[in-house]
Amino acid sequence: MNSVNVTELRQHLPDYLKQVQQGEEIAITLHGKTIARIVPDRNESKREAALKRLEALRGTVIVGDIIAPSDEEWTGDADNL
Repeated sequence: MNSVNVTELRQHLPDYLKQVQQGEEIAITLHGKTIARIVPDRNESKREAALKRLEALRGTVIVGDIIAPSDEEWTGDADNL
């Protein structure tokens, strides 16, 4: 967790907010004592959670039509006959 005094925070607020947005916590100090913390919002919407789950599945599934008939003969069990 980064620590920053009030004056520094005021001068560079957009930079510190970007750090918080990326998941970092920032302690705000006044005369060397921590008076507050800025923490990222961990409450994500249902939509964002669903998008993250879908993104995690990307590349791990096979897309295809399993219902439509195929002209190919099934040979998956040919070695067991």
